[in-house]
Amino acid sequence: MPRFNLSWLYMCIAGILIYLYVANGEGGMTKNISYTEFKEMVNKGYADKIIAYNDNTVDMFIKPQHVKEVFKENANRVGRSPSLHVEVGSIESLDNFMEKAQEEGKFTGEISYEKKSDMFGAFFWNILPIIVIIFFWIFIMRRMSGGGNSGGMNPFSVGKSKAQIYEKGDQTNRITFKDVAGQEGAKQEIQEIVDFLKQPQKYTELGGKIPKGALLVGPPGTGKTLLAKAVAGEADVPFFSMSGSDFVEMFVGVGASRVRDLFRQAKEKSPCIIFIDEIDAIGRARGKSPNMGGNDERESTLNQLLTEMDGFGSNSGVIILAATNRADILDKALLRAGRFDRQIHVDLPDLNERKAVFEVHLRPLKLDTTVDVDLLARQTPGFSGADIANVCNEAALIAARHQKNAVGKQDFLDAIDRIIGGLEKKTKIMTAGEKKTIALHEAGHATLSWFLEHANPLIKVTIVPRGRALGAAWYLPEERQITTKEQMLDEMCATLGGRAAEELFTGHISTGAMNDLERVTKQSYGMIAYAGMSDQLPNLCYYNNDEYAFNKPYSEKTAELIDEEVKKMVNDQYERAKAILSEHKEGHNQLAQLLIEKEVIFAEDVERIFGKRPWASRSEEIMNTETNKDSENNEEETTAPLSEDKEA
Repeated sequence: MPRFNLSWLYMCIAGILIYLYVANGEGGMTKNISYTEFKEMVNKGYADKIIAYNDNTVDMFIKPQHVKEVFKENANRVGRSPSLHVEVGSIESLDNFMEKAQEEGKFTGEISYEKKSDMFGAFFWNILPIIVIIFFWIFIMRRMSGGGNSGGMNPFSVGKSKAQIYEKGDQTNRITFKDVAGQEGAKQEIQEIVDFLKQPQKYTELGGKIPKGALLVGPPGTGKTLLAKAVAGEADVPFFSMSGSDFVEMFVGVGASRVRDLFRQAKEKSPCIIFIDEIDAIGRARGKSPNMGGNDERESTLNQLLTEMDGFGSNSGVIILAATNRADILDKALLRAGRFDRQIHVDLPDLNERKAVFEVHLRPLKLDTTVDVDLLARQTPGFSGADIANVCNEAALIAARHQKNAVGKQDFLDAIDRIIGGLEKKTKIMTAGEKKTIALHEAGHATLSWFLEHANPLIKVTIVPRGRALGAAWYLPEERQITTKEQMLDEMCATLGGRAAEELFTGHISTGAMNDLERVTKQSYGMIAYAGMSDQLPNLCYYNNDEYAFNKPYSEKTAELIDEEVKKMVNDQYERAKAILSEHKEGHNQLAQLLIEKEVIFAEDVERIFGKRPWASRSEEIMNTETNKDSENNEEETTAPLSEDKEA
């Protein structure tokens, strides 16, 4: 049987309206007769009412007592007002005949003259607007219900879930754990959920229960959503995917209704997985919403979600996965055991994990023999999986821009520089004085990082403008789990080296150190107010996790003391930087002059001026070895064409 459609109802209503209009308003039978019969019936006194039209036609209505004689039918079958239709020669002759009939008393009824109405025009002006309105209404309803690939929202289904459903066995755009590099710990935890869905008896035989929910927590771009897609591809069960913002609507109560509908569908298809991306859109801690409303839609949605996840009813076979990078603002009731039993931390990849991520994203690229995955992994500390994917794509674009047949090592290094520092602006005009100041500034950073034990190892320094920066220095920071006070002070001193070099060797300071000062100020406040690394305020942490707190967690006197400690710490490191630069004044000037001449210098150039770095780490030695190899290869590549030219 065909499914019921509202269009049927609209068509029936339109048909009834047309019938009522077209049908005779008086509701009676009509019969055509000749003019002779017309005069005969008038003379017999059958006529009750006569209507004459301007097109020489006449309608004569019959008296009820004579209906059966004229129509040969019963009165109940001919209608309330049966009539006879006749054509006359002219209205004048009709007038003469009717005046004579009235004088003789054969006609005592009413005679009226009317203008003949145009049926088509009447239909056009009366029925067509109704039809247009009906079709317009059907069109709007289909648009709002998503018909015709238009998207939208049906007002009758506003409370329905908007989740995308991936059915079991769906192979389109399938992602598995092979496509997720790194994150071995997260994959191991989430693999147990997949194994339970595939082989539940393995766990239930021992009395174990499947976790009801798992929360993926980590910085942006680390692969939380990708892990959820891999779970959908590996588990081979129905998978519901939606964003936290899909629950929120301008109508009150819609979010809670969508939560109920989502879990109703999930229970029908259990075992299955529900994935809610960016759950902080609805999972924010209750009572801390910034809108201060009495009836917050997000709070009602969260209450319904809490009830569905672990309420009076049961959700056996329904697993909830959620992802967020702001777990600190989520409601405590949402994070308790029984709802989200596990919090899976998806952190930034370390060295080995970055290497694995590079290998995944390098598969579709056409590479040459110079690409070293180990070097690329070391060159990208702190990069997320999304950043590494961007590096690979940017390298391919750079290679294509230079008309290369394959992507090389230098393309990747240029891509990393492009992403970190921005696009080179070699056309930016600088005066000789500005160029010298920038060279002294960057040489100050390089000199201090070379002689400070805990400063990050230097890779290269440039005075070519990139993005909004007039110069930049590239370092290879050590990937530490904890950082000591001495390490942070050395980094602070190296950061202040640019401003110290300007004051020492030019006699004035400039705005070029604004970014350095911002970093140093934030770092010093963090060390004193959060890490307790102050002489006057030792072992105290004033960190406040309350996002909407209006009061400081310390007094005004303590705030003044924090400010004084920050000033003292920054000034001490600034004087220390100036002392080191004064000690190595000649080498610093040589380095600055080399920067002015070459614009880009590497770690081996600094080593030729200052000698081998006394604090070289193992990673720095590897980096220097790789850089020396690159310089040798570059020299061979530049001299080979010259020899060929000479031979030619």
